[in-house]
Amino acid sequence: MLTAAALRAHLLAARLAGVVATPREASLRRYRLFAAGDPRVLIGIDPERSWGQRELIELMADRCGVSADPWQTSGQDVIDPERTLAALDAFAERLAAAARRRAPVLLGTGHPHRLLGFYGGLADALSAAGCTVLTPAQGRCVDITTRFGLRTHLLDYLRGVAFVRRPGVARPGGEPGAHTHSPLPVRLALAAAAEAGGPLPELVIGDHGWVCGAGQLGFEAIGLADTDDPAPFVGEAEGAVAVVVPLDDGARSRYYRPLTRYVLDRACLSP
Repeated sequence: MLTAAALRAHLLAARLAGVVATPREASLRRYRLFAAGDPRVLIGIDPERSWGQRELIELMADRCGVSADPWQTSGQDVIDPERTLAALDAFAERLAAAARRRAPVLLGTGHPHRLLGFYGGLADALSAAGCTVLTPAQGRCVDITTRFGLRTHLLDYLRGVAFVRRPGVARPGGEPGAHTHSPLPVRLALAAAAEAGGPLPELVIGDHGWVCGAGQLGFEAIGLADTDDPAPFVGEAEGAVAVVVPLDDGARSRYYRPLTRYVLDRACLSP
């Protein structure tokens, strides 16, 4: 079993926590955009109240461990590994509860080239425990606004994990898919599941728009988020999102393998 101390050491060595690659400037910019109501940063969350930039800094300091000093405007963000571990434990509790009741689950990621393996391990374990891993709307088109304009993507699944990809585009020798923060893919998946007469997921696991979009619609949602993504943490603070794990979400995919092992050990879902 991977101990908390061993995982803490890995988080720091891989820079998933501690001093991370996310620049303070990038985080502050996204906090400003969130405070202004920019949908590119809200990513599916409809806040119950107004959040100013200073309040967001305080929230992210509390949930992630970033600097609470609004005058610190440069350098690298810092994530407290103890907060990451505590959130992973809460994440594991939700997995265990879903496995005990054999709940249908939906998994999706906006970072398939980084996080698909992490979620794929969870999907395999939940399926082995008797959970139905849902794959609604596979192959359907979803139009997502990007910095290059409106682009059509296809909703696809690999190892039970949803992601979007450009039609006919894949990464030879690597994990397929496009990076997106949009909540539209999860809305499409949930609508398709409802149209088909169910089942609907009792737990949604993901990041970015997947966790925010599902949580805003009232589904139990848990996931991962970086320090420059305030929306999931606002959703958690307001009760729309159940659990958010603070960590760097842009590291090499192999760095997340110990997190899969740790979470499954805690959830008693290890092979």
